[in-house]
Formats: sequence, structure tokens, C-alpha cells
Amino acid sequence: MSSLASVKSNPFTYAFRGIIFGFNQRNFHFHFFFAFLALFLSLILQVSLIEWTIIILLIFLVFAAEIFNTAIEEICNLVRDRFQLDYQATALPRDLAAGAVLIMAITSVVIGFLIFTPKILPLL
Repeated sequence: MSSLASVKSNPFTYAFRGIIFGFNQRNFHFHFFFAFLALFLSLILQVSLIEWTIIILLIFLVFAAEIFNTAIEEICNLVRDRFQLDYQATALPRDLAAGAVLIMAITSVVIGFLIFTPKILPLL
């Protein structure tokens, strides 16, 4: 009963722990750098409110995709180790999850170009 009570008193503990774990992954640092760059450009180029909304939404969608990818990687590691499989046995779900992150990142870059290019070209 006491463990149930502690979960009820701290409903976000596990979620925050997952976010922190995700932020400590190598790929997350890469995404964080480009998120910072997008936010910096947004400030400098004075994007509109709707553009800010789109940029922030895309940043957090990429972060969420990376966390899902990390979760799938961790599950694959557990399955591989538990059943003494080689890496190739869990390669497909890993590749699918990584592909989803790549699709989201490419989408973000394309939309970033659509937002930033018309604001940068007159400055050149």
C-alpha cells in the first residue's frame, strides 16, 4: 500500500525520470543543438506567433520521437539479453524507431526552411 501511495503523491516522477534519461542520450544532444539554433533564429528573425507555435511544436515532436526511439532501443536490449539473441534479431524495430525520428527531423528541417528562408533572403 505504501508504494501505491507514493505513486499517487508523485504522479510525474517516472515521466520526469524518463525525460531526464532521454536528455542524457547522445542523439538528444544533437537534436537539442538544432532546437536551440531554431529558437535563436526565431528570436533574431522575429517570426510570427503561428511560426513560433509551429517551431516549438516541431521541436517537442522531435524530442518525443527520440524518447520513443530510446524506449524501443531499451526494450530491444532487454529482449536481446534475456533471450541471448544477436543484435540482428532486434534490428528491425530499432531501425523502424530510428526511421521515425529521421522522418520527424527531416520534416522539421523542411518546415524550418519554409519559415526561415523568406526572412533570411532579404538580408543577403
